[in-house]
Formats: sequence, structure tokens, C-alpha cells
Amino acid sequence: MALSSSKRRSRYRVLAVSDKVEPRIYGPHIRHIVGDIHFIASCGDLPYYYLDYIVSSLDVPFFYVHGNHDRPEHRADKSILYEPRGGVNLHKTIRHFDGLLLAGLEGSHRYNNNPRYQYTQSEMWMLALSLIPGLLLNRIVYGRYLDVLITHSPPYGIHDGRDRPHIGFRALLALMRWFRPSYLLHGHQHVYSTKEITQTRYFDTEIINVYPYRILDLVFSEP
Repeated sequence: MALSSSKRRSRYRVLAVSDKVEPRIYGPHIRHIVGDIHFIASCGDLPYYYLDYIVSSLDVPFFYVHGNHDRPEHRADKSILYEPRGGVNLHKTIRHFDGLLLAGLEGSHRYNNNPRYQYTQSEMWMLALSLIPGLLLNRIVYGRYLDVLITHSPPYGIHDGRDRPHIGFRALLALMRWFRPSYLLHGHQHVYSTKEITQTRYFDTEIINVYPYRILDLVFSEP
């Protein structure tokens, strides 16, 4: 996948998915439903066969982070898939794509002894702090720190739950206060009612719960 260094567009159309296989997306009419998009973003907890279908059907760049339920996938040919195919894992990294500055943080609040994709609040602080050198470099080179932060879990107190596995991360609040990304896309918290709040403004950041999928127009002004 070629990551360009072109100027940021004023609008990007994105398919964001998380946590649930959606029959409308995992079907023969996906291209008609989704239309033209610039990239795919997965916020985790999705089977790799589902992501593989989306990526191969839409043939656009794909970025992802892992959720706490992600596991290696045993395939019919007896191979084992440890990561989704055809994509870029954004965890602890910063990427420049088509003028857009992206970063990601995987996983949920730790609730058992599984070592994969679960973190304490302190551990997530360390992961978030590891992004800072790259964000400062972005500011020097591009005039801004970050455009889109892709996470599995929501920030603490925003779209999160009260049970231990679904508590949001405080470090995400700090990243938004300090570095002002335009968007934070997350999953993890399932939505069962149209009355549930799934989009919230925090300082300069629009926080969006993408469960189970959202087709988004990400709009940007000049830096």
C-alpha cells in the first residue's frame, strides 16, 4: 500500500467498522451500499474473514487496530491468520495517508489475565505517551499534530460503560486536549437503542462510536 505525502483534502469518505459482522456489508451489494470511499477503518473485534471480504470488495486502503476479542483465525486451508490481510495496523504508530495524519491505539481496559489487547489505565498512558514524539514532529512538518485517532475503546466518561471491561481510557482524554485531533473513531461499546449517544464533541475532537458500521464524511478546514 502506497502512503502518499500529498496535501490534505477537505473531505474524506470512510467506511468505519467495529465489533459485529453486519449482513448488509458482508453481502453482494456492499459496493452499492458503501459507494466510493477513500479508506476503510476497523476499530477491532471483527473476524478477519469479514475484514478480508470488505477490503477485497472495495479495493481501497485499510487501517485497523485490534479489539480485546481479536484472536488468530484458523482458516479452511489449515493456515493461521494472525493479522487482517491487506491493511496497516495503526497501534502505537502514526501514518501519513493521502494528506491525512492517522494514529491508533488498540485494546480495552484490562479485566482478566489475557495478555493480548487488554491494558490498565497506566499501561494505556504509556502507550499514549509513546505517540508524542511523532505528534510533535507532525506539528513541525505539517502544522498540526493529528487528524484522526482510531481506537478500540472510547475515552473515559464518553460513550463508555460502567462495567470493568467497558470503562474508557483517561489517556485518550489527554491526547484530545493536548493534540486536538479532528476525529476519534472507536468501537467496543455496543449500541442497542437509537436513544444511545454515539457522537460527542470534546474540545476540537468529534468522537464517534462506529458500531457496527458507519459511512462517514470526515471534513477538514485548512490547518
